[in-house]
Amino acid sequence: MNGSLTTLGLILSALLVIVYFLLNYWGVRVFARANSAITVFKFLIPGAKIAGLMFSGFHSENFGTASTFAPFGWSSVLTAVATSGIVFSFNGFQSPVNLAGEARNPTRSVPFAIIGSILLALVIYVLLQVAYIGAVSPAGVAQGWHHFNFASPFAELALALNLNWLAILLYIDAFVSPSGTGTTYMATTTRMIYAMQRNNTMPKVFGIVHPFYGVPRPAMWFNLGVAFVFLFFFRGWSSLAAVISVATVISYLTGPVSLMALRRCATDLDRPLKIPGMSLIAPFAFVCASLVLYWAKWPLTGEIILLMVVALPVYFYFQGKIGFDGWGHGLKAAWWLIAYLPTMAAISLIGSKEFGGRGLLPYGWDMAAVAVLALVFYYWGVHTGYRSDYLGERESRDDILHEVGA
Repeated sequence: MNGSLTTLGLILSALLVIVYFLLNYWGVRVFARANSAITVFKFLIPGAKIAGLMFSGFHSENFGTASTFAPFGWSSVLTAVATSGIVFSFNGFQSPVNLAGEARNPTRSVPFAIIGSILLALVIYVLLQVAYIGAVSPAGVAQGWHHFNFASPFAELALALNLNWLAILLYIDAFVSPSGTGTTYMATTTRMIYAMQRNNTMPKVFGIVHPFYGVPRPAMWFNLGVAFVFLFFFRGWSSLAAVISVATVISYLTGPVSLMALRRCATDLDRPLKIPGMSLIAPFAFVCASLVLYWAKWPLTGEIILLMVVALPVYFYFQGKIGFDGWGHGLKAAWWLIAYLPTMAAISLIGSKEFGGRGLLPYGWDMAAVAVLALVFYYWGVHTGYRSDYLGERESRDDILHEVGA
């Protein structure tokens, strides 16, 4: 009801999460085989969908029917980007990043996987939209796009066009494709928990790797528990997609700053992957992530930022266990992020009404203010980065491995 799972739906979803867990439990090889099969299926079905709709009767006149472009305004388009699963749909590029430590040739495979995943997703989604717009009835389009009130747009359109075989495939794909995403995210988030333990922000048990299967099983169990918590509290796709999308955007913010801080402070560190032009790409990416965060609208932006702040006691607890000696240096380097989050919440609150704010900042000027503030926080973060002891330990380990290999 209202897009939320029923009790039976919740139970079935929990069982699926356990299946994703088990596919990762017995090592990367089992996960890779299952994921490869699902990935092939995820390419074949959209391809069949595009071909089926286009060859069933393509109405090119549908593209010129609307009297105005974006009739609900650009603010609705931008908010949809932030909260309607669009960011989440392209988030597959993070998987090769999170699993890069297990890549045999990261110099070649990581750029190929990241750029390829983004471009393939872009091409597929654009072609799907073109096929859908061209396949609907021109008479229906003349009545307005609100006339097409489909609960399952592509499947119901296929049935309306007597493409029953395509509708069946789409309903099967509605189960298989999310399963591929669930399996992949179960793998990558487990590696995140493992990495957090390596940074001394999680208990040591989460850093234990199975000697035979090579996966951090305690981290997997913890990840399974977190998955159940989110499944229970966010029972609808729309609410879950909005929360995950905004939280994901916040995670993007640390990437550009960390990259350029490392380039500034650790010029001698061995880097298997070198990307030119990052002095321009990194600040641009940080500004874009900040804008997407702002487009999510108040009060959602404030709620997600509050969720980030609530987790701080966990960080302070584990920091206290390893000691606060020299901690001031790390805190100084983190002040930019500590100040950034409440600043963005405040901008969202006083921003234009188009994005849920109080309207103190006019539409257009609000986004300009976000961009300028984002650049200030970006350069603050980059220039407060420092060479930590961990980098020294990593460099020494790399030198030893190099000598052994030689």
